[in-house]
Amino acid sequence: MTQKRTTIFALLLIVVLLLPAAAFAHNVSKRDASFVESNQGAAIVPFLYLGAKHMVTGYDHLAFLVGVIFFLYRLKDIVQYVSLFTLGHSLTLMAGVFGGIHANPYVIDAIIGFSVVYKAFDNMDGFKRYLGFEPNTKAAVLIFGLFHGFGLATKLQELDLSKNGLIPNIISFNVGVEIGQVLALTAVLIVLSYWRTKSGFLSHAFATNTALMAVGFVLVGYQIAGYYLGA
Repeated sequence: MTQKRTTIFALLLIVVLLLPAAAFAHNVSKRDASFVESNQGAAIVPFLYLGAKHMVTGYDHLAFLVGVIFFLYRLKDIVQYVSLFTLGHSLTLMAGVFGGIHANPYVIDAIIGFSVVYKAFDNMDGFKRYLGFEPNTKAAVLIFGLFHGFGLATKLQELDLSKNGLIPNIISFNVGVEIGQVLALTAVLIVLSYWRTKSGFLSHAFATNTALMAVGFVLVGYQIAGYYLGA
């Protein structure tokens, strides 16, 4: 098998393995939902854990963030972009839960899927190559961060949350999300840093982002189908 065919096979395998997880990335397990709904009062540590668990298993979030840091080499830049995502994610999570702002979850999750498509296309230099312009990446990361946070808020809104201890619990949950994000991105950065030392990194970067884009498109399609079938 040639190197080209091996690469294509590997990319297809990545897509197949990620799609089932990606499609259900925002779902809250029955066990976790039961705990959240039955909880009365502040439960800081459990909500920290649930927040971290959500991020580590939130493959749509991770796919987007992998795209964001894929070509970032300086720690300063990584911190900047991830902070923008965190700001957006935190604002809409809090606004959705405490402010009672509602939106169709399928539409929000479709936009989240599109954020993965956008970043992969950006990494492939698609905007400049095919459309003749380059978007403001920092602004895009912040804006998509708002949708990622709102996507989680729509799932929490489906639960019967007790108002007793709600503020410390949701804040703890959000902090847990950021802890999980740091842990997940640290692992990703270790892998990326090692991969970047290999001569084949740049030659395989385009194909890798193509696979990332494919995951994003399937996420979008899944949510659009859910919107029309659930209507």
